[in-house]
Amino acid sequence: MSYRHTGEKLGLMICGHGSRNKGAVKQFAQLAEGLTARFPGWPVEYGYLEFANPVIKDGLDKLKDKGCTHVLAVPGMLFAAGHAKNDIPSVLNTYQAQNPGMKITYGRELAVDMRMVRAAGARIQEAIDAAESDIPLHETLLMVVGRGASDPDANSNVAKITRLLWEGFGFGWAETCYSGVTFPLVTPGLEHAAKLGYKRIIVFPYFLFTGVLVQRIYTATDEVAAAHPEIEFLKAGYLNDHPQVIDTMADRVTEILEGQNLMNCQMCKYREQVLGFEAEIGLAQESHHHHVEGLGAEAECKLCDEICTGACEKEVRKGGHHHHHDHHGHGHGHGHDHHSHDHHHHDHGHDHGHSHDHGHHHVHSHDHGHSHDHGHSHDHGHGHDHHHHPYPHADHPLGPKSMDKNG
Repeated sequence: MSYRHTGEKLGLMICGHGSRNKGAVKQFAQLAEGLTARFPGWPVEYGYLEFANPVIKDGLDKLKDKGCTHVLAVPGMLFAAGHAKNDIPSVLNTYQAQNPGMKITYGRELAVDMRMVRAAGARIQEAIDAAESDIPLHETLLMVVGRGASDPDANSNVAKITRLLWEGFGFGWAETCYSGVTFPLVTPGLEHAAKLGYKRIIVFPYFLFTGVLVQRIYTATDEVAAAHPEIEFLKAGYLNDHPQVIDTMADRVTEILEGQNLMNCQMCKYREQVLGFEAEIGLAQESHHHHVEGLGAEAECKLCDEICTGACEKEVRKGGHHHHHDHHGHGHGHGHDHHSHDHHHHDHGHDHGHSHDHGHHHVHSHDHGHSHDHGHSHDHGHGHDHHHHPYPHADHPLGPKSMDKNG
């Protein structure tokens, strides 16, 4: 591909979420290096929204210093939830407004793509090949574990990945669960799966990188497996920098140049009335990450090295909180969901702003009469007063809130 395009000097910016886990940050950098090799001669930089350096602005500054007039920015994320749809565009838009000489064009997330399904299939096949016993596929259940978001579009895409893998392999059954924010969480999901009568359950984290969430998935698997010795549980590896993942991301870059930048806004909760999320239509796009942008070394988890051992979980249970709070409730790729305070900012009376005219002409504001303050303030010490809409099913019996209550 040419270095110049319509007289512009092109640069590539890979936008990641960032993680407190050193291993995850290292693996994202490896993914970025793999993508760099696909675009020889281009200036390529990467940066993170939070927790790790360089931040996205740093990468854009480097591209500007190299003379780039048109930056192609792609999110290094599996699905488009709050980060890809809202936070990264906010950072890019702010930068472009401050640097009018640079045009930034934003590409789409990795999304549901058959190359991603092939990468996932390779990880599942590796687990099957490494197993000591030989159990037929039709006697096997596949459990795909997604990150979980307060965005139903992203959550439903995990379920689509599950179906494609299920049909692709021909497993006897397949289920989907999530590591946080939504339902069902991993433990209730696996406990349900164990009731279905399959001899083997393969647990596959549909995650790009390591970190506390992946470790938590494997720990939950061990705990459920211990209670069901009659079932063989296999733990498949996460995606990491599989060549098919890099191929998919490279294609997201070329899509921008070919005019096929198909960020899925058709089912986006910011644009359309998605069932249960009507209150968020038309919300302004603004990033809530300024309070943690570029924390770098001081944000880094010191309790373990590159491989997350889950040591921080013990800290949380002791009440020390450490760092794994689900304080934003929309699709974070980092490990915050112990306290499930998806709505600790929401002391607004839950007025959805739609009038519910039922044909008898009385407009009622749908105020439920509760302030949505659940009695846990959990101030994180950095006063981030950003107002996120509550996830409407936060009280679901298989979701984070109930898990917290039960210990």
